[in-house]
Amino acid sequence: MGKSNVMNTYNRFEPTFVRGNGVYAYDETGKEYIDFVAGVAVNCLGHSNPKIVETIKNQSETLMHISNLYWNEKQITLAKKLSQLGDLEKMFFCNSGTEANELALKIARKFGKEFSQGKHKIIYMKNSFHGRTMGALSVTGQKKYQDPYRPLIGGVVECEYNDIEDFVSKMDDDVCGVIMEVIQGEGGIISAEKEFLEKIRELCDKNNALLIFDEVQCGAGRLGTYFAYQKFGVVPDIVTMAKGLGGGFPIGAVLTKGEASDTLVPGDHGATFGGNPLACAVAVTIIDELVEGGIIAEVDKKSDYTRKAIEKMMKEHSVIEKVNGMGLLLGIKLKEELEAKTFVGKAFEKGLMLVGAGNNVVRLVPPLNVTYEELDKALQIIKEVFEEL
Repeated sequence: MGKSNVMNTYNRFEPTFVRGNGVYAYDETGKEYIDFVAGVAVNCLGHSNPKIVETIKNQSETLMHISNLYWNEKQITLAKKLSQLGDLEKMFFCNSGTEANELALKIARKFGKEFSQGKHKIIYMKNSFHGRTMGALSVTGQKKYQDPYRPLIGGVVECEYNDIEDFVSKMDDDVCGVIMEVIQGEGGIISAEKEFLEKIRELCDKNNALLIFDEVQCGAGRLGTYFAYQKFGVVPDIVTMAKGLGGGFPIGAVLTKGEASDTLVPGDHGATFGGNPLACAVAVTIIDELVEGGIIAEVDKKSDYTRKAIEKMMKEHSVIEKVNGMGLLLGIKLKEELEAKTFVGKAFEKGLMLVGAGNNVVRLVPPLNVTYEELDKALQIIKEVFEEL
């Protein structure tokens, strides 16, 4: 089937998937799987959502790409909708999360130079993940991703997550930006403490540094609010998005407020495909479904339902240490002796798609419109796996 022609960059499961419908995905043999990976928090409305399919059909028959040399209606509409959902004012559209984070870093660097040439340092968090391009990789706090590609960009400083004392010791006038996830995804579904975020916000203001929240995985409704920062009550200067923003269609975005909105001028940045009418039309449809369709309003209830079911399993299976995360970005933390990949593999055999987050956390990121019946089916398989371990 030509698999040998694809670069060896993923440890893939053997089946080849050929179609999907809602929360279900089907391989070439017709086997049905419950998909609680959702393209790694991408398919927020599930597979082949009728509204998305209709939008792609209609927009592709009208205008797919026109270049950012010209305005297009769908990009303007999407930017306005995003601005109305929170505190951010201006948008730049790209194609992925790592692209969005690259631009966020560029904005911070240029912003710093408005004060002094030496104001260039960027603080990032240990165990974070911001992407695999060189800039984003340089602020990804995991050596396993960084080491093969050193030297990375300079002027970056690692900070312990949720450690106010460590952050205070590393913050100074030479810092132009701080980039972080309010919930670390690849790092184990670890939530930021509100006091930590508040101290960072305070010191960024004091030192004229931009606060960047990477909401690529945790945003777009996954925590029960459209923007993840709204769950914590701390407003950043920049938000980066992708994944659920397009629900399976490639799109990323950088959202800014205040002085961060005025840093770039024509020629500072660009994206050939960014903000094309087709991608923006899909994103508009998804926002309408999530917000006006009431899907986000149900996320917390589904989260509580799922968490309680897993916590009940904890009483019967000592291998479960705790449940991390919030909304429909949850992680089952296992005792050290059980690797996540072992659990994920057994669940896959039973027809449930899960994904790890670090060595011993199993991540649950179902579509946001998952039903309680579908949650029950997935939870039953999870229970069966624990019983067989």
